[in-house]
Amino acid sequence: MSITAERKTALIEEFRTSENDKGSVQVQVAILTERIRNITEHLRVKKKDFAGRRGLLVLVGKRTRLLKYLQSRDRPEYLRLIEVLGLRR
Repeated sequence: MSITAERKTALIEEFRTSENDKGSVQVQVAILTERIRNITEHLRVKKKDFAGRRGLLVLVGKRTRLLKYLQSRDRPEYLRLIEVLGLRR
């Protein structure tokens, strides 16, 4: 259900805003989106994993708060990020 270290490094490389960036809002949202997709696939198979479902809801809430923050601070970057990640279809 978690993401591999290689995938996390690739996401950091793709969404970082500067050379030493490892924790900007964009990177956090990208990592959370990957984790949400993995847990969603897991829950499609394991329908009775209610603890996993609760964890998924926590991650979705955290991503929502981060996106709301980014939208209020940098609207063009927010629009680019949701387009690249495929959110808000």
